[in-house]
Amino acid sequence: MSPTALALVLTAALLHATWNLAAKGAGGDDRVGFIWLYIVVCSVLWAPVGLAWVLVTGEHPTGWWLVGPLVSALLHIVYQLALQRGYAEGELNLVYPLARGAGPMLTFLVAVSVLGQSLQAVEVAGILAIVGGVLLISVAGRAGQRGKRHAGAGWGLGTGATIAAYTLWDSHAVNGLHVPPLPYFVIGLLLQLPFLAVLVARRSDPVPVRELWVSARTPALTVALCSPLAYVLVLRAMQLAPVALVAAGREASIVVGAVFGWLVLREPRPARRLVGAAVVLAGIGLIAAG
Repeated sequence: MSPTALALVLTAALLHATWNLAAKGAGGDDRVGFIWLYIVVCSVLWAPVGLAWVLVTGEHPTGWWLVGPLVSALLHIVYQLALQRGYAEGELNLVYPLARGAGPMLTFLVAVSVLGQSLQAVEVAGILAIVGGVLLISVAGRAGQRGKRHAGAGWGLGTGATIAAYTLWDSHAVNGLHVPPLPYFVIGLLLQLPFLAVLVARRSDPVPVRELWVSARTPALTVALCSPLAYVLVLRAMQLAPVALVAAGREASIVVGAVFGWLVLREPRPARRLVGAAVVLAGIGLIAAG
């Protein structure tokens, strides 16, 4: 992986862990409302940026500028719902590493077996080290909460499957369909709004928007700022490096997440999780050396 692609991926990883920490404690019982809230804030912040980019660059939209983001929007809605449900069921350092670890492994398998991307032996070793570190982090937890851990683990793995799906599609969209990363992201963001509006309208026990804004304003703004920037950086990295390597390199966020879980959320067994984080870092080093 080139130094530029690695720098983009590592910066995105830091931003990703930051917004997941914010999302873990937000939303209360109305997590659908929280998703809708931060997507609205994202749209307000980023739509002008996307429009300005198109005007400055003079890019001419094609039909793929609608098709590509539409598929991405649907996949991201499923991803966000699964992630928020996982955070309602389990600890940050259970759900987050499982979701982030399952994603690159599935992406790696599809990229190599279906898309025919070839990787060096050291890069394959790096990916396997990252997944092993993820598992080491996620097996630590509080005793006596097996049922809750099973539920959190299930949602974490399900979230990982959606991560693999949108990662592979995103790579195809920006490389195969030649949709530029920034407008691709912004259009996909705007296309999520009508679908989320339907879900919000169907909530059984909704929290009033004003009340939700007061209680979740800070995490919503954090997600709205950090998540899009991390996503656009990854899309750009996919234009510079194979998708399997980008997906694996993003797992540096798990290292940051392990530290957040220990220092901020006071989650248990930090030593084992920090060892797992070190294994993840070693895997990233192998990928960078490939």
